Amino acid sequence: MLFKRGADLRYSEVTPKSVYLNRRRFLSAMPLVGAAFATRAQGAARLAAIKGPFSTDEKPTPFQDVASYNNFYEFGTGKDEPSKNAGRLKTSPWSIAVQGAVAKPKVFDLADVMKMAPLEERIYRHRCVEAWSIVVPWIGFPLSVLLKAVEPTAKAKFVAFQSLYDSKYMLSERDAGIAFPYVEGLRLDEAMHPLALLCFGMYGRELPKQDGAPVRLVVPWKYGFKSIKSIVKVKLVEKEPPTTWNLANAREYGFYSNVNPTVDHPRWSQATERRLGEFLKRKTLMFNGYADQVASLYTGMDLRKYY
Repeated sequence: MLFKRGADLRYSEVTPKSVYLNRRRFLSAMPLVGAAFATRAQGAARLAAIKGPFSTDEKPTPFQDVASYNNFYEFGTGKDEPSKNAGRLKTSPWSIAVQGAVAKPKVFDLADVMKMAPLEERIYRHRCVEAWSIVVPWIGFPLSVLLKAVEPTAKAKFVAFQSLYDSKYMLSERDAGIAFPYVEGLRLDEAMHPLALLCFGMYGRELPKQDGAPVRLVVPWKYGFKSIKSIVKVKLVEKEPPTTWNLANAREYGFYSNVNPTVDHPRWSQATERRLGEFLKRKTLMFNGYADQVASLYTGMDLRKYY
């Protein structure tokens, strides 16, 4: 349930109402930033991908909006700060350690991971607790491909993820207001679901650093903070792992964090959302519109208790 005390840390406080109500004016105030993104986008490596299943037919949010309006607390708590500061992120070389309750633990080079399966482009909608949403053409393949490669054992019930953290060029915990490194988790059956995507790119090109380069998770039926960025460690475990925003404010951010429009945030309704770059609101869909695919994962669960 999305309940919290007034003094608790608020993930949503970094979204000023004036920003999401008038996104176009916000962008027009940053012409130099916009130009920088255009230049960077032209120079980014293109990623060839086949059309993947499950894509929405909704119009994608403009690339510039998605690349300049981010939550990435390692590089700033304001929405525009990661795009200005994430250039310091070192993405090469990069490896991902996959360990824990698996038969074949391994440290994978990023290049080896990207060769595991054909890359697909999937157009997913996303919902954030601040009552705004986006539609993004992501490029990657099912997370299950990586997990199957290490052969989970019978003890594996959950999957824990960890982001890169380097205090030399990232915010301190004190400045960011949350603990680092950033951690997240899924139940194993959630992680093995074909909608869960291990993502390397978007809009036909490599991920921008502020959007989680060089590899991130995309879990489209959950709130955006579940889709952890810049992954360096994956561990299969027997018990529910800690997650960053649940540690920061357990009353508001539960482990599951499924999009549920019937549970209100204490300061606004979750029943509607505003697409980034638009003014009018639209109805928020249960499981963010992916109920047909994922509702069976939660059969018999009280989704107000397991929020």
